[in-house]
Amino acid sequence: MSARKLSFLLPTPISFALAFVLAAMWYAGASQANAANYLLLFATLSIFLVSIPHTVLNLGGLKVSVESINPAFAGQEVSVPVEIVNHSRSPRYSCVLTLPGHEGVPDAVDEIAPGKAARVTLRFPAAARGEYRVRRLRVTSSYPLGFLRARKESAAEQSYFVYPKPAGDPVLPSDLADVRNRGRETLPGEGDDFAGVRAYVAGESQRHIDWKAVARGQPLMTKQFTMETDDLLYLDYNQLRQSDTEERLSQLALWIVEAERLRRRYALRLPTVDIAASSGEAHYHRCLQALALFR
Repeated sequence: MSARKLSFLLPTPISFALAFVLAAMWYAGASQANAANYLLLFATLSIFLVSIPHTVLNLGGLKVSVESINPAFAGQEVSVPVEIVNHSRSPRYSCVLTLPGHEGVPDAVDEIAPGKAARVTLRFPAAARGEYRVRRLRVTSSYPLGFLRARKESAAEQSYFVYPKPAGDPVLPSDLADVRNRGRETLPGEGDDFAGVRAYVAGESQRHIDWKAVARGQPLMTKQFTMETDDLLYLDYNQLRQSDTEERLSQLALWIVEAERLRRRYALRLPTVDIAASSGEAHYHRCLQALALFR
């Protein structure tokens, strides 16, 4: 993922203004035979020429890499974490990082010390559901005077998922045709059977805190109870009332989010994929990825 391509220079609006000023100085010096005009012309031109290698070298020794990209739902924001490492012996200044195809979301680093790294996050709206890849990164800099802009591109290979936008009825289906009786099992919830304690999480209701343990000097713990359920939750694409494919996928995405929030075990059935019932983060993302890739 390092930047292997050579830098090349592009003009900036300041360079066009400078060209006009230099032309005016030359004309004034030639028409008036004024040595002072020529002296100012050559001094300004020398400053411009000296700035060229500094602009090019300012991108030397930089290695850019893309870190793991978290999935997002359609309509949300994709965050691309990027690390820039300066392997040179000199600091690098005013480096602007962009993603080709997403030019409206640059992020800048004012200074990167020698041997140090800087981290930036590029953000842009998530497109339609699916799997996407970040293939290139672009670093630009107009340091030190802004007359020219140096640009270097880096190869990157990172993929990320955009899940369908959760939408529809948030109430989980309770009587689907494919619900199978798997025997009675217990699930964490608000039942009557005591199932132990766990560490208290800030923001939770305090009515289940084990106050007797607190009185004995122990840390805050939350009592857990279980409730009984007769079946697992099956989310079946073919059982939905919506006729539009995207509406069906959005409904399934919403039910997956709700089922995971309620710690329900759920299975997902699509015309081409059948995911067995489970719960947890890995199962959650596996189901949503199946929705994102559905064709």
